[in-house]
Amino acid sequence: MSHRDKEAPAAAVIAAMARSSVLSSLSAAGREELARAGGWLSLVPGEMLFRAGDPGDAVFIVVEGEIEVRNTTPGGRDIRLVAFGPGDLVGEIAALDGGSRSADVAAIRRSRLWRIPRAPLLAALEAEPKAAVALIVELSARLRATDAALEDKAVLDLAGRLARMLLAEGYGRTVALTQTEIARRLGLSREKINRKLHAWADEGWVELSPAGIRILAAGHLEAMIARRQQQ
Repeated sequence: MSHRDKEAPAAAVIAAMARSSVLSSLSAAGREELARAGGWLSLVPGEMLFRAGDPGDAVFIVVEGEIEVRNTTPGGRDIRLVAFGPGDLVGEIAALDGGSRSADVAAIRRSRLWRIPRAPLLAALEAEPKAAVALIVELSARLRATDAALEDKAVLDLAGRLARMLLAEGYGRTVALTQTEIARRLGLSREKINRKLHAWADEGWVELSPAGIRILAAGHLEAMIARRQQQ
């Protein structure tokens, strides 16, 4: 189960805030004051941080571990939408407008987060508008990424979406993801992912190993994506 306490913020909390694209825009004094208003929240793998519909009464900064935003298909399969690691803010939209959470968020490995109530967050943004602007920029970037993902889903087939993900994750290096994890990210079956990857391996486009997937012919994958976008 999750565990909360009011232990004073450790140096790790301040360091995570300094890494944040939003909270790093606060002054050092502003970060320290915001940190003092929060408390620890610990999660084990698979444990929910919050569910869609929960009240947006706080924002969280990831200090250790990794969490993911997910939704569930009618068949009960979880689909990963985006993941967050140390320094990332989570739950800021609902915390800003005081509305309910729009998605499920869960830990995918053991994680520690610093929970900051809504009121101190708003006070910090009002006191230092530079951080408010940074938050707008961050939300805009996430919206652009969401739009791009929706466009890919609309115009690209399985092969195009798989190629796009591999190139984004592992251009010039091995993609250390299991086929099950890739299927979750793309909202497709593992069997279909497996067949396509083995077909590409037979063509010499990728190399499959216990360590992951290594791209051998990025140009072929890029050309395939371009052809599918033009269809």
